[in-house]
Amino acid sequence: MKSRLAWQAAGERTYVLVLDAGEEAFSAITGFAGQNRLGGASLSAIGAFERATVGWFDLAAKTYRPIEVAEQCEGLSLLGDIATGDDGKPSLHLHAVLGLRDGTTRGGHFLKGVVRPTLEVTIVETPAHLRRRKRPELGIALIDPG
Repeated sequence: MKSRLAWQAAGERTYVLVLDAGEEAFSAITGFAGQNRLGGASLSAIGAFERATVGWFDLAAKTYRPIEVAEQCEGLSLLGDIATGDDGKPSLHLHAVLGLRDGTTRGGHFLKGVVRPTLEVTIVETPAHLRRRKRPELGIALIDPG
């Protein structure tokens, strides 16, 4: 991965990341967020994957049902945020729309994806840190606006 601090002012930073083929996107972005102490940010990305997994949240079961995409696919849109989790570490929440060779799409909560050939990510830090807290009644962690 290559990264560049593209802009900085008044406690806000904007980073551009370029992930290389073979990198697992979710863990690479999480690692970058930890190294740069990002406690609140929005992010967007485009690129492609040799394989990826998105998920559909099954509220009744309180878990994500994985949707495997076991072929080359375009990352048409990856959007999300970074907050601080209950463990004090960066917590990513990303959704993705993946384009397949026949023009159909798969989408959902982005769980993982092996980059091929590249993934371009823009991270815009927020001035205030965000906190994501586990909601046992839902089975997921959500941003706590308080």
